[in-house]
Amino acid sequence: MDLIFPAIEFAARAHAGQYRKRTKIPYIVHPLAVAKLLIENNFPAQVVAAGVLHDTVEDTNVTLDDIRAAFGDEVASLVGAVTEPPRTFSWEERKRAILRQMETAPLSVLAIECADKLDNLRDIQAHSARDGEAVWERFNRPKLYQHWYYASIAQIFLRRISNSDDSLLFRDFVDAVQAVFGSLTVDSQIAQTGSE
Repeated sequence: MDLIFPAIEFAARAHAGQYRKRTKIPYIVHPLAVAKLLIENNFPAQVVAAGVLHDTVEDTNVTLDDIRAAFGDEVASLVGAVTEPPRTFSWEERKRAILRQMETAPLSVLAIECADKLDNLRDIQAHSARDGEAVWERFNRPKLYQHWYYASIAQIFLRRISNSDDSLLFRDFVDAVQAVFGSLTVDSQIAQTGSE
């Protein structure tokens, strides 16, 4: 069964009326860009479908049980693996939880995270070219914290992903982090303090 088109329809309904943070861009553009990256890098349909659905549980009224009923256990498991903890936790706690998970997550989960974050970085690059440093006002934490988070992800990918032909998506992410932030080196203590 082809999962990708049903996942697109499901995500479009779930994200109806939502926009990318402080823009007029319909939110569905982001999950579609994530799917495009996964397709271009030859990931299977279950991974692509989970990429399309990756923010539905986190940002809509959709539950993992809804995903499981519509798309099966594998897709639901992938979506669950990339869903951040609830917003009752601080920004730092949520990001540290994702980083801990990526240390041992399977390649399929890393690929969804990578495609998600790569699209975010490309969006930041595009808006930064137009708005300069004001782009960082869209986020819950300033540029320094964003640098810590994205560089930490890049370092995990560099440790975990081999330098083979199928690592292009991950190399593109590392290159994007360096293009946006200038380096992969950050103060590792940044997210140890503070709350939302």
